[in-house]
Amino acid sequence: MRSVIALLIGLTFSAPAVAANQTPYSGTKVVETGKPFAAYLVALEKAIKANKMGIVARACATCGAKSIGIKIPGNRVIMIYNPHFAVRMLKASTASGIEAPLRLYVTENANGSARLTYRLPSHAFAPYKVGDLDMMAGELDKIVAAIVKMARS
Repeated sequence: MRSVIALLIGLTFSAPAVAANQTPYSGTKVVETGKPFAAYLVALEKAIKANKMGIVARACATCGAKSIGIKIPGNRVIMIYNPHFAVRMLKASTASGIEAPLRLYVTENANGSARLTYRLPSHAFAPYKVGDLDMMAGELDKIVAAIVKMARS
């Protein structure tokens, strides 16, 4: 059974996902960083801290695959937020709490470089239609843009 699961996972990660919509949500940004995957992760984490955001959690699909004996390209989700924004968000809309933390998805290209994919906070929070939340999300858009710019330089 374990070998069947490993085979299915292997086929999933080895087959090109040509039919998949790479940006199914509005406001999704994809950035080709031009930096090696590991180096970009280091730069991104420094940029997050420099812009006063905290790393809430990290998810590592590469690590999970490795634990079952399968090698896949670099794959991380870095979840970021700041408690000041959390308080403002929840005051504006408790329901919007599902949108936090913000997720930065870093994947490794075939050439070893990193690609960053993320949703603009303004698009993630827009469906709630709350003015204070929209204002906060606009501030977060600027912070995320600063993080992306700093991590690429």
